Order: sequence, then structure tokens, then C-alpha cells
Amino acid sequence: MVNPEIEELLDRADSKFRLVTLSSTRARQINAYFGQLGEGLGSSIPPQVTSTARKPLSIAFEEIYADKIIPIEPPDEPELTEDELAAIELAKQADGAPEEGA
Repeated sequence: MVNPEIEELLDRADSKFRLVTLSSTRARQINAYFGQLGEGLGSSIPPQVTSTARKPLSIAFEEIYADKIIPIEPPDEPELTEDELAAIELAKQADGAPEEGA
């Protein structure tokens, strides 16, 4: 039994696939945070909610439910112009050309 309920989490993540990737990524980050605690590195982000859960995935679900972790869309890559495509093609041809004097 998952607390908070999956249906409530799906509303925040828009799809089950995004929920899986978001929660698993965050759970790995939380696990890394707990793993490096004694080392004093401080490179990982600590849990963003107070939780009685001990498992990183449960903590990640609670963070998503509390809107502390939200999904974002990566920006679309811009389309290449004809000039850029021509430059790439020229570079490919230059790399494939035999060396002089060989």
C-alpha cells in the first residue's frame, strides 16, 4: 500500500511513465545523499519533506505529493539550418578524405 496514493501522484506527474522516471531519479538522488552523509561532501540534495519513511522511493513519492519535486520538460533541440547542415556535411567529407602524402 503506497501512501500517498498512486492516483494522486499521477495527477501531479501527468503520466505513469513520467511518474516512474521522476520518482526513480529522485530516489537515486536521496539514496546518494544518505550514502555520502558521513563523508561531508554535501553534493547531493537532502530530502525536501519530513518523513517517517525509510525507503528513498517512499520519500520521493512524498516529495512529489507535496509539490517539492515537479516534472519539467527538457527544451526541444532547435532544428538545424541549411547552412549548418552543409557545414556538417563538409566536415564529414573532410574527415573521410585520405591524408596527403600517404
